[in-house]
Amino acid sequence: GSEKALPHGAAIWLAAPMYWVLDVTINIFQTPFRALVSDKAATEQQVPMQAVFVITISVGNYIAYSLMKIYDDPTSHMLELMLIVFVINILCVGIMMIVARETPFVRPAGAPKESLCGPVINIVRSVKGMSTAFFFLALVQCFVWLGNGTWAMYGQQWFTSNVFGGDNSDAATQEEKDAYGKGVDAYGTGGQIRSGVQLVVSLALLAVLIYTHFPKKFLYAPFLFTGAVFTLLASFAVGHASAFAIVCFVFSILPELACFAIPYGLVAKWNKEAETEGKTVSTALQMSLLNCCITVGQQVSTLSLTLFETSLTLQDSLKAIFIVAGMAYAVAGTGALFLKEGSETVAK
Repeated sequence: GSEKALPHGAAIWLAAPMYWVLDVTINIFQTPFRALVSDKAATEQQVPMQAVFVITISVGNYIAYSLMKIYDDPTSHMLELMLIVFVINILCVGIMMIVARETPFVRPAGAPKESLCGPVINIVRSVKGMSTAFFFLALVQCFVWLGNGTWAMYGQQWFTSNVFGGDNSDAATQEEKDAYGKGVDAYGTGGQIRSGVQLVVSLALLAVLIYTHFPKKFLYAPFLFTGAVFTLLASFAVGHASAFAIVCFVFSILPELACFAIPYGLVAKWNKEAETEGKTVSTALQMSLLNCCITVGQQVSTLSLTLFETSLTLQDSLKAIFIVAGMAYAVAGTGALFLKEGSETVAK
């Protein structure tokens, strides 16, 4: 759409800000949904209900990867694809607004009126009152999303450029353009399989969360370490083996599905327990801060790749950023082993 709205060469000045707006919107979407579910669920249901989000995400991912296979070169049809996504989002949000029921906040009688800066001051106070354990969890999430963001933003580039040796630029040969199309198709196929694996593993994770009392940190860490292994294999071992590339891509979903369920479930559970103990909690704010970690990790990934490209080719830069992503998963997995559980982690 930006290429049609602006002259040739200037499209990036519209596309980049719109991408940031889209990214922020997606992150904002999650917060009220998760907070609403947290309000409705009992303490023992908090972590499993957050896992249900991953199940719905897997369905959405399958649809998204299927859309990528409509065109041989999806990047040339972004306007059409984004319009389809726009309609789907309107439909889903509309259904949510019709079905969801929540109790509006009612200010207590006689309570003093807040100034315009009141909400901001309350947020600052809430953040200052959060425990070190929560900020440690947020730090782990930043490392996780450095890895997740790398796969999400550069997975297709890695398939088309590194695995298949393709190119879709105007100067590319027909052979390179054909290879690029094959890379896009393999990426879409891998994404569909990836979504299926995400659904199956999410259901298994949900069962474990419901029927066992296994410590969440020891459940979270293996998912992250597995992601580290397959991400490093993608950089060092795949080469031009397309089937192996799809395997690495498929199993790189494990950190993402775990980070969408376990950390949010822990925060919801902590707050529910603290609430029963009479403590002041802010579930929505803490969910928002965890969502901020998504953007932090993605931006670090973007800036890192940009830095690599100043002195390396695109293919070598992609290898380098996947090494960084694999190391980030490993650091996050190590950090996950030291996460604390219990309502004492909510506030100082």
